[in-house]
Amino acid sequence: MPIRRILVVDDSPTERLALTELLTREGYQVLTAENGEQALALARAELPDLVLMDVVMPGTNGYQATRTIVRDDATRDIPVIMCTSKGLETDKIWGMRQGAFDYMVKPIDHKTLLDKIRALG
Repeated sequence: MPIRRILVVDDSPTERLALTELLTREGYQVLTAENGEQALALARAELPDLVLMDVVMPGTNGYQATRTIVRDDATRDIPVIMCTSKGLETDKIWGMRQGAFDYMVKPIDHKTLLDKIRALG
């Protein structure tokens, strides 16, 4: 299934804007959420083709939100790529154990991210 709609989840307005601009230029429709709770609500309501998930956020963090998305019958087929400043190997392992499809450390390399998105579609 081609990737058309992407949910960008990050509590940083700057990060959300940067990813939104990049993805929009590439022809993707972008939805945004600033925390895990909004991400879960949007994932269920909008069923995006992909979620780009930050980890460190107030309230429901990215690990928790990812785990919920991949275990929910309505959203389990939506791949999640974690995009986070948490770069330790144990962070990556934990993210992948939560069900993430992939894990990228900030600052996000735009070409690599776009290549990963294209590979999914």
